[in-house]
Amino acid sequence: MDAKLNNIDAVFLDLDGTIYLGGTLIEGASEFLKRCNERGVSRYFLSNNSSKSVTQYLNKLHGLGLEAKEEDVLLSTHDLLAWLNKENVTETWMVGTEGMRAMLEEQGINTTSTAPQYVVLGYDTELTYEKISTASIHMHAGIPLVASHPDMVCPSPDGGLPDVGAYLAMFKATTGHDPVHITGKPNAGMILHKIEALGLDPARCAMVGDRLYTDMAMASRAGVVGILVLSGEATRDDVNMLEHGAEQQPTFIVESVDELLR
Repeated sequence: MDAKLNNIDAVFLDLDGTIYLGGTLIEGASEFLKRCNERGVSRYFLSNNSSKSVTQYLNKLHGLGLEAKEEDVLLSTHDLLAWLNKENVTETWMVGTEGMRAMLEEQGINTTSTAPQYVVLGYDTELTYEKISTASIHMHAGIPLVASHPDMVCPSPDGGLPDVGAYLAMFKATTGHDPVHITGKPNAGMILHKIEALGLDPARCAMVGDRLYTDMAMASRAGVVGILVLSGEATRDDVNMLEHGAEQQPTFIVESVDELLR
């Protein structure tokens, strides 16, 4: 397997650090997506970033001149919702954005409960002290914590920004408790649910992303091709530091998506 992606039927593309950085497209990203369409390779956008709803992601993609439909966007929030529904959770205290709140409440989940079953943590770019202090009070009272994803940083043109993993460290320091479950990448289900629904062979699918511990680890767990791009968080030095046989090891590395399908 190489950057030509022969024998690949579908690519699952991380967004932050892979397709765009902040509000700017990665150079060559638009042309790469056009090559996908021309060669009949299905493409889906997959992100652990739970700060936005599907509608907000579509607005951003469209604003960058990219074509996308609702069914093209897979978020850690979808994985979180599947887990909450499986656990029959309807009452939560959520630390997250209004976009995330809308997605949960559309599914009948109360996000401001005074008697929550779980504290739910997402990537909250609208964080307030009331949210985190109330969450801490609930956790001290024994309410378990579930998080949308484990990412430590969110890439930006100015450097890494605090993400859910950083918030988890804060709650651990404050309450002494870890989350009972973390959804999103690197859980294999994040990608396999869609692959199975599409009737595709995982071995003929590729995950393209910029993080080793989420994107590449998930690719290994799901049995798909893992393509690391160096346009976001990870570097070649990070790869060289991996132990032999580590699940974070990519199938191959490119500078950016601009190198793919050529």
